[in-house]
Amino acid sequence: MRVLWANVEEVFREAAARWTLVAYASLSTLFILIFAVAVNLDVVDGALAGAKLFGKEVQMGSRSVDLDRLVLGFEAGFSGFLFVVATFLAVFATAHLVPRLQEKGTIDLYLSRPVGRVRLLLSRYAGGLLLAAANVLYLVGSMGLLIWWKTGVVHPRFFLGAAIILFTIAVLLAFAFLVGVVTSSTAVSIMGTYAVFFLAAILAAHTSIEAALSAEWAAQLVRSLYWVFPKTAQLAQATVFFVSAGEGFRHAPKIDFLPVYGSTALFGLASLGLAARLFSRKDF
Repeated sequence: MRVLWANVEEVFREAAARWTLVAYASLSTLFILIFAVAVNLDVVDGALAGAKLFGKEVQMGSRSVDLDRLVLGFEAGFSGFLFVVATFLAVFATAHLVPRLQEKGTIDLYLSRPVGRVRLLLSRYAGGLLLAAANVLYLVGSMGLLIWWKTGVVHPRFFLGAAIILFTIAVLLAFAFLVGVVTSSTAVSIMGTYAVFFLAAILAAHTSIEAALSAEWAAQLVRSLYWVFPKTAQLAQATVFFVSAGEGFRHAPKIDFLPVYGSTALFGLASLGLAARLFSRKDF
């Protein structure tokens, strides 16, 4: 157990040594500072009386705006923004973990330790997920504190929405590990994972795409790909829907939570399982 925990610690030490940790934290801090500087709110008696965005007055009309509903709208919008930002930063910061591990010399050192290959890979995965989780908590926690500082109101659902973001990251990280085991390339791992993210989002409109195709086999292929890939668009929608307490995406089609979360989890488990199997049989 101590050896496994040591491998997890090395993920953080490696990220710090390669400036990945610094870049990760700096980019996250930049997004937080932009929000802190850009939005200024004038709150009077629990209602919004005025607002400035990037120094420019926002026309409020003659009526004040209910602060609780405004904050809920802010939180919903930020949760969707953080879903994309946190996911992209997590993939960028952790995609090197397997290619770096498989470098000559590095892999020889790790394999000399009293730990099996599967446990070694899973410890790297756990370390990468913990690194991503720390950044998600930093982003969501900082944004929540800023919202509370500027308005005096913040809803617990905003913080709980981080769980859906982290679930998405866990699935995409598993796929990045699979690509990393096969190719030993950080660049390919990043590009492949981003490609899955965007392709899966496009496939959210699979019914419209299927209707536009003339060939039945092509429509069946699109339908199959939809169920195979993670449901990134629906998970982003689910994050906003949860944080907004059902107010966001009211006119959007309802999410079938079990198929969305279930098929996405199966994709992640299959990717990580296949990565572990290939890694355990790979000749170094």
